[in-house]
Amino acid sequence: MERIPITRKGLEGLKKELHRLKSVERPENIRAIEEARAHGDLSENAEFHAAKERQAFIEGRVSELEYKIASADIIDPDYLPKDRAVFGCRVLIENIETGEELEYQLVGPEESDINKGRISISSPLGKSLVGKKTGDEIRVVTPGGPRSFELVEIL
Repeated sequence: MERIPITRKGLEGLKKELHRLKSVERPENIRAIEEARAHGDLSENAEFHAAKERQAFIEGRVSELEYKIASADIIDPDYLPKDRAVFGCRVLIENIETGEELEYQLVGPEESDINKGRISISSPLGKSLVGKKTGDEIRVVTPGGPRSFELVEIL
């Protein structure tokens, strides 16, 4: 089984989503299917078909979350080296062309959220940062073209 790197906070988020799906979404959807069945002819019952599609989505997501939780490899950023960029650390980088400074935390794909300053270690920028030290230049090919950054600080 492939281990999935994740922070404790990220794992808790997955567990909360799984709990919500099992205790809220699944029972609500079961009630929706029962109500739709009560309306009669299922072949032309759009509510029934929509509820069945929702059920398939919920069950698929539950299976996916259970696998990810079982495969989780919790990494505590507090115990990681601070001399280079690694999973879980926070970094301050500067766009060499614009001078703009950006702060990110390197996380796994399940936790990434650019709006919250968390980028995946499997993203182009994340891959380029891993293993770098303060002062290193990072070159990244992005959809908008190549970019150059400097690793200012590992926080």
